[in-house]
Amino acid sequence: MCVQLLNAQTMRDESTHYTLLKALEENPGLSQRELAKRLGVSLGKVNYCLGALVEKGSLKMDNFRKSDNKLAYAYLLTPRGIEQKARMTVEFLQVKMNEYERLKGEIEELRREVEQKGLLEKNLG
Repeated sequence: MCVQLLNAQTMRDESTHYTLLKALEENPGLSQRELAKRLGVSLGKVNYCLGALVEKGSLKMDNFRKSDNKLAYAYLLTPRGIEQKARMTVEFLQVKMNEYERLKGEIEELRREVEQKGLLEKNLG
């Protein structure tokens, strides 16, 4: 059970890292608050994940000043980050394809069950 929870947490973190890399590749000037809103996670989680990606060498932070003189950051993918995102894209595609195949099988099984019991006609009519 603990291993399953750990694997689920790792998958969520990897998913968050991938989504962050993807969003920042498209728009490196997004704020942490904007990233949190886009990803549907807390600001703290975005901050933690960005720090982990910087520590891994996947992202670098560049300071720049906006016209209103507030300090801001641009998060730029490093060559390692670009490679990591490409690898993660392939991995997530495989995961999603496996999920799709599993769901397709479940749908077919449910469809056969509904047809055998004659439920489809009753609910459609």
